[in-house]
Amino acid sequence: MEFGSYIRATRERLRAGDRRYSVRQVAQRIGVEPAYLSKIERGEQSPPSEATIRRLAEDLSLDADVLLALAGKVSAEMQAIIRQRPELFAQLLRELRDLPDHAILQLVRVVRDGDW
Repeated sequence: MEFGSYIRATRERLRAGDRRYSVRQVAQRIGVEPAYLSKIERGEQSPPSEATIRRLAEDLSLDADVLLALAGKVSAEMQAIIRQRPELFAQLLRELRDLPDHAILQLVRVVRDGDW
């Protein structure tokens, strides 16, 4: 799914239960013009900056890193982590590319739990 359509679908789903999720009100809360947010949702405008995406994620209760990925961006935090060991992270990502989700989740649990 594209960034804009994902944002719109999420906002519309939230709006069905809470009128505070209109384009106008969400735009106001995240500090952009309603027309700008509407163009983003329709795919007529490129995704906004990382800071705006983070505010949008918070307002819509979404994971900012997921939104950044949908926008074709990597957070400054993730970039800093990768820069510490670029060769290792490049190799890791290439190895993970074709693994099924359950295998990646298992690896995440092992790393998180320190069970090695």
